Amino acid sequence: MNRTLIFSCCFAIGLLGSGVAKSQATDPKKDIELGKALIAKSDCFACHKPDGKLVGPSYADIAKKYKNTEANTTMLAGKIIKGGSGTWGQIPMAAHPKITQVDAKKMVAFILSHNAEKK
Repeated sequence: MNRTLIFSCCFAIGLLGSGVAKSQATDPKKDIELGKALIAKSDCFACHKPDGKLVGPSYADIAKKYKNTEANTTMLAGKIIKGGSGTWGQIPMAAHPKITQVDAKKMVAFILSHNAEKK
């Protein structure tokens, strides 16, 4: 009986775990649209444009420089949250500490999608 109970518990945990993983999986197209909406609600357009330099680089230039990899997405999301300077010149990018890592990654998905539009 104890083996059956332990097996049943492990099986249930496995099922619950797989459901959580599926619910956290994201749709790339949906992430791009959500990222676009998040950027529209933020102050990003004060310094960045989709095409052409403003204060900071254009989204198209960022997308050309960084391949759409998980490592780059995480790094760029960190720059959105923490700010930074030196990569694109001496003008620093303001930090956005209230933006979550999840939302910042969606914003990066939108930014990096500008390279895909050119292909």
